[in-house]
Amino acid sequence: MKHGIGHLTIIPVRAEPADSSEQITQLLFGEVYAILEERKKWLRVRLAFDKYEGWIDRKQSTEISQELATKISKSPKHLSFDTVQMVDLGGITKHHILLQGSTLPFYQTNKFTFLDQDVDFNGEVISGKHPKEELIDFAFSYLNAPYLWGGRTPMGIDCSGFSQMVYKFAGYKLPRDAKDQALLGEALSFIEEAEPGDLAFFDNNEGAIIHVGILLKDNHIIHASGKVRIDRIDQHGIYNSEAREHTHRLRVIKKIF
Repeated sequence: MKHGIGHLTIIPVRAEPADSSEQITQLLFGEVYAILEERKKWLRVRLAFDKYEGWIDRKQSTEISQELATKISKSPKHLSFDTVQMVDLGGITKHHILLQGSTLPFYQTNKFTFLDQDVDFNGEVISGKHPKEELIDFAFSYLNAPYLWGGRTPMGIDCSGFSQMVYKFAGYKLPRDAKDQALLGEALSFIEEAEPGDLAFFDNNEGAIIHVGILLKDNHIIHASGKVRIDRIDQHGIYNSEAREHTHRLRVIKKIF
């Protein structure tokens, strides 16, 4: 099986092999993937981090060996925490923009290695496991980021991409979609049992999980809805004070760790 690595700031991952197809997630710089199927213009890939599958433009793919893909996947994860950083990858197109959440392969102090090239990096780096209280700091770093279906960056992010990336900074893996995230952890009976950093899930009239947010103290929640915002939450769901109505119906609260 062939493998690749994200060498661009963002690579859209689409539901179908067409530019008009919806973006279902994003491949960020430094993330590794397996190539499952090849067509003339498109590749069906599986992201190593969350096993999510979709189609990327062949022109945006950079192939690497299986050995290198395995080494990167198994090595300690170091993530860029600055909203935006510029790095010099050399060659004709020297300057690359890295967004918050980009992976820095084989990071050592102020330097990482990308395709056998040492790259200087002087930005803030997050790695390892972090205590639960730090989840809130990670979440606030996305505050006011615009909502974008399939997005995973401060330039645009959806509700499950938001919870996934916040937990990723804390050193934990969550699935890509809210319905799959809701299968994890311990269910809590009441909001009063929850701690800041726990996940709240919301359903539609058919009972399907369609939204997720991260609980804050004092019955508040931070979530991506139009933008990453803070609202109140009660036993009924999320209350938007601007709209003066409940916008999401609470289904379950889960303690992941």
